[in-house]
Amino acid sequence: MESKKTTKRSLLGVNTRVIHHGESFAANTGTIMPPIFPSSTFAHGNLEGFDYTRSGNPNFRILESVLSSLEECKCTTVFASGVSAITAVASSLKAGDTVLCEENLYGCTVRLFEKVFQKFGVKTSWVDFTKLSALEAIDQIKPSMIWLESPTNPLLKILDLKKICEVANKYQIPVVVDNTFCTAILQKPLELGATISLTSTTKYINGHSDALGGAICTNDPQWHSKMVFAQKALGLNPSPFDCWLITRGIKTLPIRLEKQVANALALADQLSKHPAVNWVRYPFRSDHPQHQIALKQMKAGGAMITTSIKANRNETYSFCKNLKYFTMAESLGGIESLVCHPATMTHASVEKSIKDRLGINDSLLRFSIGCEDLSDLNEDLDTGLNQLQ
Repeated sequence: MESKKTTKRSLLGVNTRVIHHGESFAANTGTIMPPIFPSSTFAHGNLEGFDYTRSGNPNFRILESVLSSLEECKCTTVFASGVSAITAVASSLKAGDTVLCEENLYGCTVRLFEKVFQKFGVKTSWVDFTKLSALEAIDQIKPSMIWLESPTNPLLKILDLKKICEVANKYQIPVVVDNTFCTAILQKPLELGATISLTSTTKYINGHSDALGGAICTNDPQWHSKMVFAQKALGLNPSPFDCWLITRGIKTLPIRLEKQVANALALADQLSKHPAVNWVRYPFRSDHPQHQIALKQMKAGGAMITTSIKANRNETYSFCKNLKYFTMAESLGGIESLVCHPATMTHASVEKSIKDRLGINDSLLRFSIGCEDLSDLNEDLDTGLNQLQ
């Protein structure tokens, strides 16, 4: 019966699916928006089977249903943050396991593997998955898990997910793809062969910079069981209120992202022409090194831009601080535009030698493009860049 519902729902348009979330657990009230269920515990033997919020809550289930519909997958588990979702997956590993990672990952993912799970005997190996040698590494290392991002954070490298997953699936190696920068609106890792699609719902899914959350989407029932276990056993569950906020936020995801992507493409073109800019990385620009792969596996180029400006560290900081509509802050994906200095912010915990090798230096900036009027964002960037000269 459940599979029929999923099939029917997947035929609906994406705007319809994120707005009509289904069960609200308040059928007798006629409520349009589901209520918040802040209870920590539930009476034994209730019809819905809830017992204790750490192991399940109506607001969890509502959000999980919407995310499964958006991702067009069988199972979703929600968590307290993106890092909680990463922790849940990593906790399934054991001493002696090796995770083969893309060398340019979110800084907190790197820190988690290198500073936390390494102490418990989980090993990591870092490779550039844009190179063919990475596919050979899968064959040589036979890792217990492969961990990817595409686009990567912050360099916006595009990995050929389908090709990597084909090799990994041959050896039955689970592949985790952090899909935070795209969401299922722009890219579906599970359709490309990944085992797990991981998302920080703090970012685009919520979109309003007022709640933390993470989610694991999969079609594998065994992995779903592992994630439900981790949610309960490790206390990685979100709050009902945050789930309610994210459920509200996801209803406008498609229209928000449409505006953000349009702004980002235009701003990337503008930045590329300014004499104070060394280079610009945006997946749907033809000068992106993996442009053709991006066109093949993404529906649009996303709303993130990475650029290198002709400035030293102090000048770069001044540029960021002087912008009017780009707040210098970590995070991304909200309706407001942000600028981030990865070397000292998101990737501050990454060793300097590694940052230098990857190109995460003092002149590198990462922009999260919001929903403001394009003309205002244009003028703000131009004014700041002109001051550098």
